[in-house]
Amino acid sequence: MSERTERTARTGRTRRTAEEPTAVELTKTAPDTGKEPGTASVPVPPVPPVRRPRSPSLLAGCVLVGLIVAVALVSLFWVPYAPDDTTGGRLMSPGLPHLLGTDKLGRDLLTQLMTGARIALEAGLGAIAIGTALGVCAGLAAGFATRWLDDTLSTLLDVLIAFPTLLLAMLMVAARSASLSSAVLAIGFAMTAVVARLTRILVKRVLAQDYITAARTSGTSWPRVITGHVLPNIWPTLVVNLAQQFGLAVMAEASLSFLGLGAPPPNASWGRMLHEAQATVFSAPTGVIAPGVLLVMLVVGVNLIADGLRDTLDPTRRRSR
Repeated sequence: MSERTERTARTGRTRRTAEEPTAVELTKTAPDTGKEPGTASVPVPPVPPVRRPRSPSLLAGCVLVGLIVAVALVSLFWVPYAPDDTTGGRLMSPGLPHLLGTDKLGRDLLTQLMTGARIALEAGLGAIAIGTALGVCAGLAAGFATRWLDDTLSTLLDVLIAFPTLLLAMLMVAARSASLSSAVLAIGFAMTAVVARLTRILVKRVLAQDYITAARTSGTSWPRVITGHVLPNIWPTLVVNLAQQFGLAVMAEASLSFLGLGAPPPNASWGRMLHEAQATVFSAPTGVIAPGVLLVMLVVGVNLIADGLRDTLDPTRRRSR
């Protein structure tokens, strides 16, 4: 009787063991949730996107420059009077029909200010385009050149930088006729050396990185290295520098126009307006104050944009603040 009972109990344990899943089967069948068994599933909240703080300098600069750009765009389609209209009377005070008055020749000051805004932007953008095209190409050539060619280009750039920008522009404009195109070409060529030197320094710094060596080892051609690695890593610093150079270009154009080497009449440059109004600064101060204020607004606005771009594009400065 006891043997039969023991045999029956042994058979029941064998059946239960066969029916129970093993640890290996549990591992195969249980879904991999990345958590330990028995722990409760806690939903993970989504991570909000990181928003960069807005730069007050960038916003203030955009407002100042945006006002000048709006005035320049309006002058393309509408101005109160023709730039050469002298029927308004000499040195009229601000009011109707001339909101800002007239100059010593009877020309409307508001019309001249609107036209001068367009000329200032054209001069700045044109000079920056010429300086960027020539300077970046020269800087890339110096950065990738052999040692003796690099030394030669560096010496030539140092000689050009030693000349003041305004003096070099005056020499080039004096060799040609006094016009807006001559002034833009001269200012752009004078800025080429500054842009080229900065580009060379940045290219040398990028070429010393390990990822450039890895790209060349993997068989990447030099044109692909330039477009894929060099230019994307140097453009933030270049943009900030070019924004500063824009303000210098506007000041250089106004200086050339003040000396009579800029846009000829009836083109109303802010520098020419300051030159013509210096004899009537006490009797008609609007002719001096208005172009001076707009010139300061544009230059200060561009410098604020450059400062804001530096804070936005440079992560180290952003973290320090």
